Amino acid sequence: MIEAEADVLVVGGGLGGVAAALAAARLGKQVILTEETDWLGGQLTAQGVPPDEHVWIEITGCTSSYRALRDGIRDYYRSHYPLLPSSRANRTFNPGMGFVSRLCCEPQAALHVLHAMLAPHRSSGRIRILMEYRPIAVEVDRDDVRSVTLVDPHGDLIQIHASYVLDATELGDLLELGNVEHVIGAESQTETAEPHALEGPANPLDQQAVTWCFAVDYFPDEDHTIPKPEDYEFWQSYRADFWPGPQLSWTVSDAITHMPLYRPLFAGSTDAPVVHDLWHFRRILYRRHYPEGEFPSDITVINVAAIDYWLNPLVGVAEERRAQAWLGAQQLSLSYLYWMQTDAPRHDHGYGYPGLRLRDDIFGTDHGLAKYPYIRESRRIKAEFTILEQHLGVEARVGQEGAESFFDAVGIGAYRIDLHPSTAPRNYVDVDTWPFQIPLGALIPIRMENLLAAGKNIGTTHVTNGAYRLHPVEWNIGEVAGSLAAFCLGRGLTPRQVRSSQRDLGDFQKLLVHVLGIELAWPEFHALGADKRFGSPSAIHGGSWIAQAVDGALRAETQPREA
Repeated sequence: MIEAEADVLVVGGGLGGVAAALAAARLGKQVILTEETDWLGGQLTAQGVPPDEHVWIEITGCTSSYRALRDGIRDYYRSHYPLLPSSRANRTFNPGMGFVSRLCCEPQAALHVLHAMLAPHRSSGRIRILMEYRPIAVEVDRDDVRSVTLVDPHGDLIQIHASYVLDATELGDLLELGNVEHVIGAESQTETAEPHALEGPANPLDQQAVTWCFAVDYFPDEDHTIPKPEDYEFWQSYRADFWPGPQLSWTVSDAITHMPLYRPLFAGSTDAPVVHDLWHFRRILYRRHYPEGEFPSDITVINVAAIDYWLNPLVGVAEERRAQAWLGAQQLSLSYLYWMQTDAPRHDHGYGYPGLRLRDDIFGTDHGLAKYPYIRESRRIKAEFTILEQHLGVEARVGQEGAESFFDAVGIGAYRIDLHPSTAPRNYVDVDTWPFQIPLGALIPIRMENLLAAGKNIGTTHVTNGAYRLHPVEWNIGEVAGSLAAFCLGRGLTPRQVRSSQRDLGDFQKLLVHVLGIELAWPEFHALGADKRFGSPSAIHGGSWIAQAVDGALRAETQPREA
């Protein structure tokens, strides 16, 4: 077995892990960053999910380094792609013109930028990256992690010793391996008093569905039908009791009302910048950004509730059942693609779009899907402070303006409480929220001294995880975790001591603001006559002054024009 040492070990190379490694290295610490796949970037890259972001992302509401990532992605296209002059000059250029985000891009573009951000620190030796290493053991001495053992695909082991260990894995793997106090699944109202927690007993196996995304392009005069998936007949006949129709259908459940929602593949021209259909939803390459004939088709990512897999959970179960979930999610996605190619009702009558081509080269996998399923819910630490629905939910804070203000705020975010169908199974929980802060106490376990949560495994509940799990918030959490580890090493303090000392906490917050460029509080939008509720009808549809201003400016800039 090989042994290695670092000041900070970051296990998990998703967005939180990369941000953590960058922050600790910027503050002068030696970092080892490990990742179980062969791609960094997690949900943005290996999982194939364009960034889910709030409506104000172009002007506020993320860290400076996350903004550098976004700017870097746009610059990557400007430097490497033959864009039309109008698209190249667009300040808020959206590579795919997908309407889910103002920055829908190809996974490998984001991957390139992440590596570019890490490159100076790798060259200096401050960051060492170990790809395709999976954690299998955590050695604990009382309340400290002494080492983490990881294995590569060849069975070779490495044991890493570090002063601080950050769990940025997709499922909170170190929490289970190290017997760190944690929670899985859904809490009850008796435990949390949250309006949307379970009315009955807690259910650890009630976890959000995972989704195995995939990318396609479209050639209407060609046939790219994949072989019939092994489980196709099962999925073709399957219908959950709570769902409005068959699983393989254009009709899904509306997240808020649970009424049937019809969202076909095509509801208008594929050349149109914005149409509310699946083709435009998470489109990652828009061919009209380029000279005629440069790209024969758009490319879009399929990530829709019809491929949410909820028959088996991923954590808290035996390995055999977890493997069933893994394979089941793959089979559901492949079955949905095959259904779209063969049996799906067409917009122009008839059935099937055989011209849909699975872009297996986008992810470079044998099965053609993303490298890893889209993980929405992790194991969660029992934390110094647990974020409840009462801290940010509009309904739970009736009569109050804004989310809870935290004395230990270390960042901000905004997203609805968006819980996809669960493995209970049960339907969506989708709740209006206020833009919120990230409290430092949610990153600190109740007992462990040198372990920090650095991703979706912070001290949220099943309910509030639905708002804290998205791209910019995960990045912010990881960046703070890496910064806190470095700060503690510099002062000889524990994270708990930093949070409990007004002076040290104030110094740490100043470091975040003035050195790392992390926003700790939202601007007072209501002073401008704006409605700050995130995801409310006014915010979505531009009823608020700020949403109107931002949307108006960005829509004007994102309309492609021929040169």
